[in-house]
Amino acid sequence: MEKETPKGITPRAEDYSRWYQDVIAAAELADYSPVRGCMVIRPHGYAIWERLQASLDGMIKETGHENAYFPLFIPESFLRREAEHVEGFAPECAVVTHGGGKELEEKLYVRPTSETIIYSMFAQWIQSWRDLPLKINQWANVVRWEMRTRLFLRTTEFLWQEGHTAHATFEEAEEEVRLALDLYRRLSTEDLAIPVIPGRKSEAEKFAGALHTYSIEAMMQDGRALQAGTSHHLGQNFAKAFDVKFQDPQGALQHVWQTSWGVSTRLIGAVIMAHSDDVGLVLPPRIAPIEAVIVATWSKSSDERLVRDALERVRPTIPPSVRIRVDDRDKFHLAWKRFHWERKGVPLRLEIGPRDVKASQFFAARRDTGEKFSIPFDRAPEEIPRILADIQRSLYDRALRLREERSVRIDDYRTFREFFDGAGGFASSPWCGDGACEAKVQDETKVTIRCLPFEWPADEPGPCVVCGRPAPRRALFAKAY
Repeated sequence: MEKETPKGITPRAEDYSRWYQDVIAAAELADYSPVRGCMVIRPHGYAIWERLQASLDGMIKETGHENAYFPLFIPESFLRREAEHVEGFAPECAVVTHGGGKELEEKLYVRPTSETIIYSMFAQWIQSWRDLPLKINQWANVVRWEMRTRLFLRTTEFLWQEGHTAHATFEEAEEEVRLALDLYRRLSTEDLAIPVIPGRKSEAEKFAGALHTYSIEAMMQDGRALQAGTSHHLGQNFAKAFDVKFQDPQGALQHVWQTSWGVSTRLIGAVIMAHSDDVGLVLPPRIAPIEAVIVATWSKSSDERLVRDALERVRPTIPPSVRIRVDDRDKFHLAWKRFHWERKGVPLRLEIGPRDVKASQFFAARRDTGEKFSIPFDRAPEEIPRILADIQRSLYDRALRLREERSVRIDDYRTFREFFDGAGGFASSPWCGDGACEAKVQDETKVTIRCLPFEWPADEPGPCVVCGRPAPRRALFAKAY
């Protein structure tokens, strides 16, 4: 047998950023590519993305949206039609100036987002109120020229989903952006086991070209916030720029009301930072490519047949809905295989050796708690799904407890600064709505307004935490990724 010693993982308490990179490497999720700022998503990392994608794609289709695909390249003239939009994205754009050995007559932008190219097509597809609502979704890659990159969280090229819709009224578009945000909330809480706070972005933080933006905000284990999804009410800005009109029932021409919304591969980064530990990756069962691994072990060749016969009897009894991998490799020691699957984040490990066969049971270990116990073979069909469901709940509850422990109400600026100079977390504080106060906080503390929460608590008036003037509501403040 070959014995290997896995590379060490930096403890979170020692260097959280290094720990994050180490977990990704140990779990074989991704690597930096030869192209600066880009990443190569390895099979295990991409399998997690496929699980997320499948779940969200089902939700999106259930609400009447259809998938389509639009070009990677966007003519420069398209971006310039919406001034606020191009100004917001210009610093992040990659531009193609030559093709086929010749200088292009018009520069092409590699899409940082697809509003402009999609709405140029909407203008062709929409003529009447009968064509509305038009609800399109796209799974694609985008490029934003990031100066400081981190795997999954912020890379020059990343994968995402972007929804784009057109409606007859402001109210219908507003209902759509809230619906999209709720899909993201469900994905986060039900599949990723991450509690989130939904709310509205401040004017300074909204999407370029939108009337307003909503987001869901999650807390990572270091107390920082991560924006886990956004939904934008675009109003009629793009409709007017691209002449997207419809004839209403009375025969008058009207501009449509539009929305866009998206999540990306940064959700994998969120899962890593919300759940993993100093041993390695921890995955919620619903998005784990492998929910349970059966590690078969024996020391003598005479025992191999005994173990394999037991596997042939027991494996088919486990429900097919459970994603199981059998590790019967005999070139690695049991200890190495245990460590390997722990670092991969597999929620449940089942071991079977000669002693286990004789006792008619698996030796089992939970990845989330490390708890070890036995599962009788005849109870495995019921126990394994039950344990996986309990792991899913347990991870959500643990993340929620952390958020509650590190969330505070602060009403004065001195306490506010002391809180964020220390361990930090989430602070709910009154804000007057003045962008100058928002900018002062960011300049002096590196803290931003993550959102104006729908709840926790929201519409409570009081003196602004920065300037002391009347504040109509509270905002969610945090340092963020």
